[in-house]
Amino acid sequence: MEFQEVSIIGLAHVDAPHRITSAELENQLLPIINRIHAQPDMIQSLTGIVARRFWEPGRRPSEVATMAAEKAISDAGIDRSRIGILLNTSVSRDYIEPSVACLVHGNLGLSPECMNFDVGNACLAFLNGMEIVGNMIERGQVDYGIVVDGEGSRFVVETTIQRLLASACDAETFRANFATFTLGSGGAALVLARSDIAPNGHRLRGTVSLAATQHSDLCHGQLDGMQTDAGALMVAGLALANTTFEKAKKELGWHPDDLDQFILHQVSAVHTAKLIALLGLDDSKVFKTFPEYGNVGPAAIPITLSKALAEGRIQKGDRVALMGIGSGLNCTMMEVRW
Repeated sequence: MEFQEVSIIGLAHVDAPHRITSAELENQLLPIINRIHAQPDMIQSLTGIVARRFWEPGRRPSEVATMAAEKAISDAGIDRSRIGILLNTSVSRDYIEPSVACLVHGNLGLSPECMNFDVGNACLAFLNGMEIVGNMIERGQVDYGIVVDGEGSRFVVETTIQRLLASACDAETFRANFATFTLGSGGAALVLARSDIAPNGHRLRGTVSLAATQHSDLCHGQLDGMQTDAGALMVAGLALANTTFEKAKKELGWHPDDLDQFILHQVSAVHTAKLIALLGLDDSKVFKTFPEYGNVGPAAIPITLSKALAEGRIQKGDRVALMGIGSGLNCTMMEVRW
C-alpha cells in the first residue's frame, strides 16, 4: 500500500537504566551451563548481545510508554489535544485489562475524543500500529496519531533463570528457553500527521506485508517465559523476509542500492548477518543496537530509528527502510522518505 498524505513528525525513545551484561546472566546460569557442558560465554558468543537493559522492579509498561510519548509529543511540537488516536503496541502489559493504551491515554491527559486501544502482533506490532494510524490519517479520520510502546524484560528473564535452576534442566530445555535471555527493555513513541499540516515531516511512502502463519508454533511467549525453536524460527523468518522484500521491490520500487538506511528488527548477530546476506544489503547501512540493548520486541525498530537519528546516520532526503518480523510469523516492510 502507498501513502500520499502521511508524515512522521515526532520520534523518541527511552532507555532502561540498569545495564545487565550477558556475563552476569551466564554467571547465574553456571550450574546449568556446567551440567550440560556448554561453553561458559554462550549467550554472548551465540547472539552477539553484550548487554541488555532492565527497568527497576515494579516499573510498569504504561509508565515507560508514557515517558516515550511525552518526549515524542515534545519533538513533534503539537498541542496534544489534537491527537485523534493513540495505539499501544507493547508485548509487556500492566494488566490483562484495561489496555495499556487506556492507561497511557490517561497519563498524557489526552482528549476524550482521542481513540485508544492496544495492537498486539509480537515484535511486528509497532509497524502495524504505524500502518493503522497512517490509514486513519489517509482517509481523513484524524489529523494526528501516536504509536507508543513500553517493554520490560526483567521479570521474564529472572523468572526463567529461577525456574531453570530449580529444575533438572537438560540441554534441550535450556535451548528452548535460550531466546528469553536475549530480551531487553525500553520504550519508544512516534507521532504521525497529515502531510499538508506537517510541511517539515518525513513522508511515509508505503508498506507491504506478508504472513506465514503455518509457523505459529515455533515461538510461544508467556508472562513468565518464552519457548522457542530458535533454529527453525530463523529459517522460516528469513524465508518470509526474503519473500516480503521481493514484494517491496515490486510494489515500492525498492532496490538495495537505492535505499540509504535499513532499520531492522534487532534479534541477534547471527540473525542480522544472515538477513543482510540473504537480501543483499550493504552492512554499512544497517545500524545495530542489539549488542548493547538486546531484542526489545516491538520497540526495537523505533528505538533503533531514534538512535540512528541521534547519531546522525540519517540525513534529509534519505530513503529509510523499516523492516520487521514477528513470531507467528508475520513480516512488514515500510519506507520513510526522510
